[in-house]
Order: sequence, then structure tokens, then C-alpha cells
Amino acid sequence: MDRSFARCVGAVAIALAVAPSARAADGTPTGPIASVTVSPAPQGDLPEKLQTRLREALDQTMATYNVPGAAVGVWLRGEGTWIGTAGLADLKTKALVTKDMIWPLRSITKSFTVTLILQLADAGKLSLDDPIDKYVSGVTDGASITLRELAGMSSGNAEYVGQEFLEDFQADPNKIFTLDELNSHALGRPARFAPGTRRIYTNSNTNLLGVVVEKVTGKPFKDVLSERILEPLGLKNTHYLLDAAQWPKPHAIGYEPVDGVLTPEPANLSIYGTAGAMVSTLDDMRVWAESLATGSLLKPGTQSERLQGAALEVGPPYDRYALGIGETGGWWGHNGEGFGFTAAMFHDNGTSATVVVFMNEAQAVPKGHPIRCSAASPRS
Repeated sequence: MDRSFARCVGAVAIALAVAPSARAADGTPTGPIASVTVSPAPQGDLPEKLQTRLREALDQTMATYNVPGAAVGVWLRGEGTWIGTAGLADLKTKALVTKDMIWPLRSITKSFTVTLILQLADAGKLSLDDPIDKYVSGVTDGASITLRELAGMSSGNAEYVGQEFLEDFQADPNKIFTLDELNSHALGRPARFAPGTRRIYTNSNTNLLGVVVEKVTGKPFKDVLSERILEPLGLKNTHYLLDAAQWPKPHAIGYEPVDGVLTPEPANLSIYGTAGAMVSTLDDMRVWAESLATGSLLKPGTQSERLQGAALEVGPPYDRYALGIGETGGWWGHNGEGFGFTAAMFHDNGTSATVVVFMNEAQAVPKGHPIRCSAASPRS
């Protein structure tokens, strides 16, 4: 359900190559967080020569992977901004991709869910070392699996995407699944490994954390998300949606190749729950990428703890995956893919450079991964 690939390699690699090489020691803020500060987008356009290189790279990548449409944002502090759009949002109507489109975030949603868990830890409402069975009954090894292990993909918990779930979904592709329904397909299933012994990426880990957010706060996940993240950061075009009918327009149609033909995918957002049901825009994701990487919504010590991670044994090929955040080449962020869409957003704390990419294709051939776009060093 989160099988990502690289289609932004050239565009993002060029952006990183021109970024200044200075980098903070660990990228975390110092001192208490008195308020949330949102940095404005760099003024002006990036140099024309760089814009040309970015456009050429984007066009080449789309041609290589047969991508219908894409939107890319590159923000370089002290240099300027480039927003590039290309291709079609809808192959049937020939509608073009526009800068203001609202895109599915897929697994970028995980970074929001884990941030809420960390905020609640900061508030003394829970501990990262709490066992999941304190909040959710029926999880195999639930007395041993900690919230930290769920956030870092080392729990060993079963994935909910199995035969029973697929049959349930195929029976009604438009069904709006609740979080409890998604989790029910993982409860009581055999563990994949002993907690803390391996790192295997699953959506179930984050959906269980979504339940924890609701249990601890006594509020729906959507409301907690708005109160603690979306409103403080001014993310007015970012939403947690289960009903695709409420997905604000304009937005694209997602496609996947079937026997070599790009085929529209179902627009069901609810199948991902708190692991992937959010939607957003380029501008909002610029803000979130920086906040996530710098830890502006967390205590400094919590952010430092958050960035402790390791490579995944199975899952997206980050250099390391920490607590709801991934790192490659010194760039921190998250990516996602599924049902016809790919998304990636990363920020470099040392240079304050940010890259966000949205594309309306999934499962392209040949496969890769969006985070490989951020593997290039600013010094390369």
C-alpha cells in the first residue's frame, strides 16, 4: 500500500546540488519552543539557468516513467523559488496540472500522526515506552510492543493489508473504512518478528498510533490534528479525509500501468487511515517539511530523540528511518505512494532548502523511490 518509486530524480538532485553546503550539526532547535514560527517562501525566482535545468530534468523524468502529470516545488534560501507543473491531471478531460492542486499525501500522513504522539509525550499524556496494549486490545505481543517501536517501524506487528481486507475492499471500492475496521484486519495476527529486533515498514503501525491519539485526547484524530498541527502552522489546505467526496478541487486523477496502459485508480482515501489519508498542496508541504525537519512543534530533546533511527530491512530505501521521519543524504522528510499517486517532501536543516514533489502515477516501471531524489549531496 506504500510502494514508492523515483520520478523526480533529476529535478530534485539539481536543486540539492546548488544548495549551500553548510549544515547544522543535528538540525534541531535550541531552547524552549515559545511559539510556532513559519518561514516565508524565499522571494523571487531561482536563476533562469537553474530553472531551465530543473524543467529539463522534470520533463526527462516524466518521459522515462510515462508520468501523466506532476507538480514540483523547490525553495532555496537566499536563492529563490521554482514551482514547476507539467502534464495532465486527467487523461480523459485533458485538464492540465496546476500549481494550486490538492494532492494525496499517502504515507507523508505518517509524519503527522507520529508528531502528534510526540507532542502528547511532551505534554506528559503518554510515554513513548508505553506498551500498545495500554491503549489497544488484541495486538499480538501488545504487552511488549512500545509506541516508540510502532513509530520507528520495529514493532513486528502484522500488516492489515491481507486477503480479508482486500476482499472487503473489492466488494465495495467506495466503502469508507473506519480506523477500527482497518486495525481489525491486523489484530490477533501472528507477529512478523519479536518487537525491536527488526525494522519492517507497515501501515498498521501508524494506524495503531492513530487510535492512541484518539484514546489519549478523547477527540477524533481529525480534530487533534487540526488543533495541534494544522492550525498552529496555518496549513489551511491540508486535510485528513476519509470520504473522497470531500476532497477539495482542483485535484488530479491517479493512474497505474495495467498491461502497459495507464488506468485510473479508485479515489478511496479511507483505506489508509492515519497512515495515509491526508491531502495537501505544494505550499502547505513546504511549511510542513521545514517544521518536521526542524522540530518546531516539539521540545528540542524530543526532536533529537525523534531523529534516532536505522535503515529499514523492508520498506522505502531511506538511509535511515526514525520516528515518523526518514533521512537520506542529510535531508529529512517523508514520502508516500499508492492508488495512482506519489508524493515526497524533504528539507535540509543546514541550508534551509526544501523540495516537494507530487505525481499522479504509482507502480511505474522501472521502479525506484522518490527519496532517491534527495540522495545528492549539496556539495556534489
